[in-house]
Amino acid sequence: MTAWDPERYLTYSDERGRPFVDLLRRVDADRPRTVVDLGCGPGNLTALAAGRWPEARVIGLDSSAPMIDKARASIDGVDFAVADLRDWADSAAPGSVDVLLSNATLQWVPGHLDLLPTLARAVSDDGWFAFQVPGNFDEPSHRLREELAAEEPYAAHTRHLEAPGSHDPADYYDVLVGEGFAVDAWETTYLHVLTGEDPVFTWISGTSLRPTAAALEKAGLFEPFAEELKNRLARAYPVRNDSVGNSFVLLPFRRVFVVAHRLGA
Repeated sequence: MTAWDPERYLTYSDERGRPFVDLLRRVDADRPRTVVDLGCGPGNLTALAAGRWPEARVIGLDSSAPMIDKARASIDGVDFAVADLRDWADSAAPGSVDVLLSNATLQWVPGHLDLLPTLARAVSDDGWFAFQVPGNFDEPSHRLREELAAEEPYAAHTRHLEAPGSHDPADYYDVLVGEGFAVDAWETTYLHVLTGEDPVFTWISGTSLRPTAAALEKAGLFEPFAEELKNRLARAYPVRNDSVGNSFVLLPFRRVFVVAHRLGA
């Protein structure tokens, strides 16, 4: 299992949180009884859902024990538990959830498009299913990592890794309309302004780099890999300076959003 670092993940937490805020504001649920956040991470965003619906039972699930430990230590009023979303989907009672949320998680699940009907069955009549996934897998932040990982001496330790992936909005739209939902699907490209040393490396080290890092750390190869990746990312994302000399890097980041409302029986 990949070891997720909550503190590293929370670097650039404002930038990571903005898509969830944009997603949540499109969910027009009035007084849901049960809200479930699949892939809740350290819980900082799940807390926003709890604040939005204070009368609801809010549940946060994540497959990472360190993330859940961080969430339990930091957030009150939410039931957090370690769980794989595929297992949860198989066991959830039909119609048991009024608002089902997932923020930047489904891309880690191979074949998640085929999993959507199973997840959707947990949503109640007049309930909501809302999620967002990254759509930036062709960007240098991902492509350079994959290219370097395919080189020796790293390839022998990384070739077994499954790369995350997502689909276009229309693909999600078609599946969920077929499941009886009215669907609003769209995409947005955020232009994140990142500062600090090796900012793009720091960004990906909290998410997409973790499986590669875990594999190479076991082999004692992550340090040289990281140094070379930093060099390649620095060339792809040059440092800029504003009018008063502050340095920063621009990271375009495409996100795909889906907000689906189950039509009442």
